[in-house]
Amino acid sequence: MTHWIVAPVVLPALLAPFIVLAARFHIGIQRVFSVAGVLALIAIAAGLAWETSDGTILLYQLGDWAAPFGIVLVGDRLSTMMVLLTAILALFVLLHAIGSGWDDRGWHFHALFQFQLMGIMGAFLTGDLFNLFVFFEVLLIASYGLMIHSGGNERLRAGVQYVLFNLIGSTLFLFALGSIYAETGTLNMADLANRVQLIGPEETVGIRVAAVLLLLVFAIKAAVVPLHFWLPSSYAEAPAPVAALFAIMTKVGAYAIIRVYTMIFPPELEVTSGLHDLWLLPAALISLAIGMIGVLAAKKLDRLVAFSIIGSMGMVMVSISLFTPDGIAAALYYIVHSTLAGAALFLIADLVRAGRGDLNLTLRPAMAGTALTAGLFFLGAIAMAGLPPLSGFLGKLMVLEAAFETPLMVWIWVIVLSSSLISILGFARAGSLLFWKAHSVDHPEDVERRSRPATMSYVAVGGLVSLLTAHTVFAGQVHGYTTTMAAQLFAPEPYISTVVDTPGKLSKPKTEEN
Repeated sequence: MTHWIVAPVVLPALLAPFIVLAARFHIGIQRVFSVAGVLALIAIAAGLAWETSDGTILLYQLGDWAAPFGIVLVGDRLSTMMVLLTAILALFVLLHAIGSGWDDRGWHFHALFQFQLMGIMGAFLTGDLFNLFVFFEVLLIASYGLMIHSGGNERLRAGVQYVLFNLIGSTLFLFALGSIYAETGTLNMADLANRVQLIGPEETVGIRVAAVLLLLVFAIKAAVVPLHFWLPSSYAEAPAPVAALFAIMTKVGAYAIIRVYTMIFPPELEVTSGLHDLWLLPAALISLAIGMIGVLAAKKLDRLVAFSIIGSMGMVMVSISLFTPDGIAAALYYIVHSTLAGAALFLIADLVRAGRGDLNLTLRPAMAGTALTAGLFFLGAIAMAGLPPLSGFLGKLMVLEAAFETPLMVWIWVIVLSSSLISILGFARAGSLLFWKAHSVDHPEDVERRSRPATMSYVAVGGLVSLLTAHTVFAGQVHGYTTTMAAQLFAPEPYISTVVDTPGKLSKPKTEEN
């Protein structure tokens, strides 16, 4: 049993109260400890990802209680990749928050930021459904505090809407957990994978209801139509660094769907047959279409970026809903891309707000720092729209290739290509109004007096764009890794045996290529 796997959860859980109790009135100390904590998280996450890269399954049993009775944290290729992605994203978001001064516009930003990281890390590493619910609630509490950071009526209204929708999801989650426990007597995911297989055809009603409820809960978290209504206002009204961190939040829902519906309720399971392709794929296609139409129709830049997040999640869910190794591999590649691109666009929107004064997509004089901000917006826009040469284009090609054998291949290709065209038009319209045509408008004195965005903010956005470039350059290696990741997901026997049969040990799959 390795103890390092619990560190991504424990470290932010200890830092948050320390910041509140020992550095409440000292923003400089808060910044130092928060950045140091995130840097430590990156180092730990990189070590865990390296250790699991050969197929090793890492297990940690809290209190040395074996599964299914005790609480377990499990690390495989998928969970450690998501932990590393979260830690890297958190660093650039934190740099922007410090450089722009967002962290000093309200109370307890850094403490809430650390609690948010704790919830995200726990959701990716937990090995049972009840603790997935617990970490979802930690996410909800911390994210609400971050969303209303620095106050404002619109922000408070959006925060209340966000909490209400997620409380509905939490209620459904509890109903699903109750149904699952009543049918199987366990909530440990590895143990559930064994017990669900033993349910006879005449006793499937309860477990099928639970599977549907779980899918609804995860679809709310992933902002899949028609459960997406909470996202545009919530993300648009949140402080920019908070919205950028929230780019990983929808991926928690996608991760949960991948984990639960490849291990506990796999596509070949008769109990839940038809659940994936009859509901999830059409909803994903509609999400993709609505998201990109929202990009074209948006009147403010922050809402444009929020709708692009819905569209990107639609693309991710299209690939996941295929439930094939190729589809999951393409989805995982696109998850990394859309997280980085969405976060970069939210931070770029904050640069525009700092230089322009507002985010309305109307013709105004050129802003402070136009050239650099425009260049970053151009790169972020072509990445999110899926234009070559950046990783969005390659990710969409992977999704289209994975969909080639499905009966709905024509619909997938038509909607993906059409939505890409619509998103290009939407981003081109926004860029033209914000940057290109702005030079034809008179330059009043109030624009001259506006301050240029902080250098650290440009460093944060530049770092995310650099990661997108690296994700493109090393697309072959990354896709190869996500392919082995998908193979591990569709052969969960080593995961199950590590958690249930041989607790406390490391296990290397003998049946898959490392």
